[in-house]
Amino acid sequence: MNSIEYNTTRDKLKIREYGRNIQKLITFAIAIEDKTERTQFCHFIIQVMSQIQTQKDGSDFKRKLWDHMHIISDFKLDVDSPFEVPTKTFYQTKPEPIEYKEKNLRFKQYGNNIEKIIEKAIEFEEGPEKETLIKIIANHLKKLYLHWNRESVNDDLINEHLKILSGGKLKLSEDFTYNSTGEILSRLKRRKVTQTQSNQKSSNQRHSHGSSNKRRSNTPRPRTNR
Repeated sequence: MNSIEYNTTRDKLKIREYGRNIQKLITFAIAIEDKTERTQFCHFIIQVMSQIQTQKDGSDFKRKLWDHMHIISDFKLDVDSPFEVPTKTFYQTKPEPIEYKEKNLRFKQYGNNIEKIIEKAIEFEEGPEKETLIKIIANHLKKLYLHWNRESVNDDLINEHLKILSGGKLKLSEDFTYNSTGEILSRLKRRKVTQTQSNQKSSNQRHSHGSSNKRRSNTPRPRTNR
């Protein structure tokens, strides 16, 4: 009775997109004693790998295939490669962490841009223009909050957040009233529906354009007498 080979007992796939057969071919190549024959066999493997790869754009396509072959071989292949052979250390070295210049956000639901706007608003001279800007900012904070929390929001909470974000330097007038929660949620819903319809329309247009091109390509051209 033939023994059944289970995935759990097989070697782990190094790069899944090439499948197990390519990995077996590369393992076989490692065992070839003659370097010239080994190199020739690897060129054959590269041809097969190029047929599997769907993304063939770019001048470094062949180099990528050879790099992938060395990775799958666990860097054990000794061949005359047309490219510089990558090292295991290079691929195992972790990149340096990127230092982000942006400061930590106090309220992530508002984003970084609104904090910059508030900083600019603080610099405005007192007057009607600044009062109007503060009202716009306050209603925008409420809208952003509702975008993440569709239930409801207490206007006093938005007042507190505005106070914290501005360091107490932006104050709403006593007669100010926020836009209603229902109105804001209704606008957000209409915007979402409009965006969905727009995306669907674009998708239909692309599909229609593709079908039209296909029909034109399949239409026989009239024969002309010469």
